[in-house]
Amino acid sequence: MAKPSLLLGSIFLSIFILPCLSCPEYQKQALLQFKSSILAVNSSFDSSTFGLESWNSSSSCCEWDRITCRSPSNSTSRVVIGLYLSALSTILPPQPQLPSTVLEPLFQIKSLMLLDISSNNMYGEISSGFANLSKLVHLDMMVNNFSGFIPPQLFHLKHLQYLDLSSNSLHGSLSPDVGSLQNMEFLKLDENFLTGKVPEEIGKLTKLQQLSLRNNRFSDGIPSSVSYLKELQLLDLSNNTFSMEIPIDIGNLPNISTLTLNDNQLTGGIPSSIRKLSNLETLHLENNLLTGEIPSWLFDFKGLKILNLGNNRLIWNNSGKIIPKCRLSQLSLKSCGVAGEIPEWISTQKTLDYLDLSKNKLQGTFPEWLAEMEVGALILSDNNLTGSLPPALFRSLSLSVLALSRNSFSGELPENIGDARAIMILMLAENNFSGPIPQSISQIYRLLLLDLSSNRFSGNTFPVFDPEGFLAFIDLSFNEFSGGIPMSISQETIVLALGGNRLSGPLPSNLSSLSILEHLDLRDNNLTGELPESLSQISTLQILNLRNNSLQGSIPETISNLSSLRILDVSNNNLTGKIPKECGNLVGMVEIPNLLSSISDLFTFSIEFKDLIVNWKKSKQGLSIRNLDIYTLLDLSNNQLSGEIPASLGALKALKLLNVSYNKLYGKIPNSIGDLENVESLDFSHNQLSGSIPQTLVKLNQLGNLDVSNNQLKGRIPVGGQMNSMADPIYYANNSGLCGMQIHVACPEDQPPPPPPGGSAEHDTKDPWFIWEGVGIGYPVGFLFAVGIIFLTGYFTPPPSTNLRHHRRQRQSIRRRI
Repeated sequence: MAKPSLLLGSIFLSIFILPCLSCPEYQKQALLQFKSSILAVNSSFDSSTFGLESWNSSSSCCEWDRITCRSPSNSTSRVVIGLYLSALSTILPPQPQLPSTVLEPLFQIKSLMLLDISSNNMYGEISSGFANLSKLVHLDMMVNNFSGFIPPQLFHLKHLQYLDLSSNSLHGSLSPDVGSLQNMEFLKLDENFLTGKVPEEIGKLTKLQQLSLRNNRFSDGIPSSVSYLKELQLLDLSNNTFSMEIPIDIGNLPNISTLTLNDNQLTGGIPSSIRKLSNLETLHLENNLLTGEIPSWLFDFKGLKILNLGNNRLIWNNSGKIIPKCRLSQLSLKSCGVAGEIPEWISTQKTLDYLDLSKNKLQGTFPEWLAEMEVGALILSDNNLTGSLPPALFRSLSLSVLALSRNSFSGELPENIGDARAIMILMLAENNFSGPIPQSISQIYRLLLLDLSSNRFSGNTFPVFDPEGFLAFIDLSFNEFSGGIPMSISQETIVLALGGNRLSGPLPSNLSSLSILEHLDLRDNNLTGELPESLSQISTLQILNLRNNSLQGSIPETISNLSSLRILDVSNNNLTGKIPKECGNLVGMVEIPNLLSSISDLFTFSIEFKDLIVNWKKSKQGLSIRNLDIYTLLDLSNNQLSGEIPASLGALKALKLLNVSYNKLYGKIPNSIGDLENVESLDFSHNQLSGSIPQTLVKLNQLGNLDVSNNQLKGRIPVGGQMNSMADPIYYANNSGLCGMQIHVACPEDQPPPPPPGGSAEHDTKDPWFIWEGVGIGYPVGFLFAVGIIFLTGYFTPPPSTNLRHHRRQRQSIRRRI
């Protein structure tokens, strides 16, 4: 009978007594103060924005959302032990920003064991107030914008087992005090700006199961003490600048399953001790400086699923025989010297989802067995594979990435290419494919990137893509397409490259329908007509390349509406009229841009894009599409533009290249050109410019090329700064009357004064030498000349000499020294 009584007593206690146990008043007030602080800095939001509606003064804080309480032993109240405050904002980005000072009230709750403030867009330094939370076991601060150093107080929270500071903006080095976290099991400092060596004291964290420091700036060698972390299951040091060899004792980690050391500067070979890691499932060593032969025992790990060794200096043993015991899902042997046909042992990896054999020496045709493997990502670029593509390849329901660029494939694309509905990335550039693009390709509804450039595709009809599709990147440049510019493409297009074809006709007036277009490259075609006003409506446009067509008419004044434009190249056309003064309002050329990540950053593997070819400093040069944000240029050369150069161009302070050569411009070069503080190349040649070269050009500290030849300029070439190095006479040739040291022509004001009475002809012939070649001795010569004049003019009369011959000899001696 006692047992039912105890049971009823427990039920009575849980129903009637426990709910009455409320949190301490000071903790309740601290939490309400925290809520008030958040609302104070975001007055336009209410409690519902942050999911804190239940936090009010009329109820116990233990009943509020996002809070966990516990009753200490022998206590009549409950205390707060857990705060789940991640992703407080319920609105879409951009989230409201929260200063780190809003956390101050929470430091009063010393009973806290768990604090999760991740994903809140908090900024500022991490407070030393965390030292008050001495019972903390779990602290998650990831995905915020905390800055400054990691405060040493965090390393003295002796109960801490979980610390995640990843995805912030923390700086400085990792303190040796980290070794004080004796109970730490999970330490994540990814995606910050931490620098310096990882201290050897890291080896004192003997309970550590996961150590992740990826995407920082750590350097020097990997600390050898990591071999003491016997409980370690995951070690991720990728995307840093670690150097030297992988520690030889790395194999003394019996529980390690994930070893990720890619994207560093590690040298030496793959340590043989790794062979002892019997639990290894993931090995990332790609993108380092590793050398030596790839050991065959790597394929003996029965549990290995991911093996990425690519882009090192490792050598594949092409004569060895591989009988893998593993079942790989990922394999990268990029740039490992794999030669001959695609290795057939790969066909045994039935679970393979990612295969990268790019930049090797592969030959032969595309094997049928590989086409039937249902691989998700297949990267075979930069080899010498030949033949046509088997239709079986496009019957795959798994294929999402197919990168075959820079091989020697030929023939037409299979008609059933559209059956591969899962493809997102299709890159077939720089092969020998020919014929039309199959219409079925438009059925690949997930297609995001299409690069068929530098082949021999032809035809004047193009596939009709869904205007509401996802196709963002289209590069069909340098083929043999004809007809008009295709507009049956997705309205989500960001990059449209059609240069180097045989396209003709005018620019479509409905280009403005591509409302998020950033890169439009139509160079080297046969386009005619005028620049449509509608082109100026694409406010997102950053790059507009119309070079080498037959466009006519004037540059529209509405060009200034292209507020994002950084590269404008309309050279080698037949444009007429004036350069609009509105060009000085191109905001993208005024300020150095701070752009978002490019489309290539959406993927975990490298995507090779064709460079943007421009006239850069008197020669054709490729600008990497990955780094176009550092270039700003305006090229209007080789047209029929007339009028004066507008002074407003001086406002384009981010401009690195300005080329208006081979036009019919007249008037003076504006003084405001000297305000182009970042310009590296200026070309005003082959116009009808007059006046002098502005003295303001001496302010251009980045200037490396200046061409003013074939104009009507006159006067002194400015001296000082970079202008002193602009000394090639060819860049000043064929002007009316330029002079200066750069072209070794004396200016009239530099001509020497008439020789003194009695001066010799020999003296006259040497004057130019004194002016241009003897600048270093000009001062002493001038001084002696002045003294001579004093004597010669009789201003100073020496004491009479009793020896007249001696006196005359002395005067002649002085004259000779002059």
